[in-house]
Amino acid sequence: MSLKHGVYAQEKATSLVTPLVADVGIPFVVGAAPVQSAGSPARPNVPVLCTSWDEAVAKLGFSYDWEVYPICEFMYSHFQLFGCQPVIFCNVMDPERMKKEAETAEYAVTDHVVRLPFSTLGDSIAVSLPDGEQDPEAPEGAGGGTALEYDEDYSVLYDENENACIVELLGSGSAYGAEKLLITCAEAAPEEVVLADIVEGLGVVDDCLSQVGVIPDLICAPSWSHNTVAAAVMATKAAGIVGLFRAKALIDCDTGEEGVREYSELTPYKNKNNFVDENQILCWPMVKLGDYRFHMSTQLAGLMAKVDTGNDGCPYESPSNKNFKMDGCCLADGTEVNLSFLQANMVNSYGIVTALNFLTGGWTCWGNYTACYPGNTDVKDYFIPVSRMFDWVANTVIRTFWSKIDKPMIPRLIDTILDTCNIWINGLVGMERLLGGRVELLDAENTTLDLMAGIIYFHIFMTPASPMQECNFILEYDPEYVKAALGR
Repeated sequence: MSLKHGVYAQEKATSLVTPLVADVGIPFVVGAAPVQSAGSPARPNVPVLCTSWDEAVAKLGFSYDWEVYPICEFMYSHFQLFGCQPVIFCNVMDPERMKKEAETAEYAVTDHVVRLPFSTLGDSIAVSLPDGEQDPEAPEGAGGGTALEYDEDYSVLYDENENACIVELLGSGSAYGAEKLLITCAEAAPEEVVLADIVEGLGVVDDCLSQVGVIPDLICAPSWSHNTVAAAVMATKAAGIVGLFRAKALIDCDTGEEGVREYSELTPYKNKNNFVDENQILCWPMVKLGDYRFHMSTQLAGLMAKVDTGNDGCPYESPSNKNFKMDGCCLADGTEVNLSFLQANMVNSYGIVTALNFLTGGWTCWGNYTACYPGNTDVKDYFIPVSRMFDWVANTVIRTFWSKIDKPMIPRLIDTILDTCNIWINGLVGMERLLGGRVELLDAENTTLDLMAGIIYFHIFMTPASPMQECNFILEYDPEYVKAALGR
């Protein structure tokens, strides 16, 4: 035995662990983005975490043509209108695979610039002077003319306001006064994005934790979510990202020519398309702000993130009766939709979220139900905030206790889990994020054979508050006040 002489100290593991509280209000958005215009374009079909407008534009590009590039609609709404972050994007438009072959054409120069289609691939552009304007000692370029040098004779930039790719002749270059240019270029073809690409992109949600370190809890696919296949895949992913973590899929009803144009058509449309999952939140119609049109699911994601952030990252409050960033409802073709209070309530009764301009002095989100209502009347499934609280608690305990997997199943481990959970839930009750809650180890749920096999069940009892959806005042005339007032 070695001699010990002096003062010693040792550390012992804390009997409680700090809960790794799950993130909320974080969207995962799938669609096409104009990466050809991005400064540092992200690779297609990978999760791209963005925490600001500038970062999103740098990685994905930006265009106001939202029908072609629906990711840009979400970028504008989430960062510019709602001021929320982060967002995880998945661009499925691959310009290496989805492009038109390069062509050479002669263009007239106006004010030293040539405007090409916004879909032009900048790295494919080759510029030369046509016959008659060429330098005989310069190298031959496209069409046999004098080749011009990028960053010496010309530059390339994208203008989202003009929806154009601009080739600008530089004053310091050799062709600043040219009247015509020969330009060879290829174009991206975002119209080649098909449903299979969207489905593949939705599968990327499973890579979010490993690649960007964040698990989203809202799944969005503007312009595609009305498709029954896409909506079904979104619901499946929402039920178990990497088979474990829960989310909500934000779905839009189709408002196109073949879609829902009147609120009375919503019930047969919803049933026909099987939009009845407790992990789906169904929206109708679209919303507009000035000349911009948004899928309601896009603005709902921003509103949910804003409400969650205001509640310290806890999803216990419904987004209903909170303001959208809009000035009207519309269909895909711009046709205005005006719902009365009674009609909006009727839409809600179908298990669909809509928008209402009523007593609160502005346009608000209106509706507390997930898509499973009215077929499913389990309160933990049909109320949006209640269902999201169950998702959030489940995601939190998975993340918190994952490190305990494969530890010896001894009483100290069990006590650590019970104590940690109960302290955290008691805190939620104290902050009125839950009406009540506790965690127990029930003998009936833990058989000897399961315990021998290393299987244990902790039972969480919890009651999130339901939204006050209906408030009634009963008015009654009391004649006793007449006697009291008149001294009779």
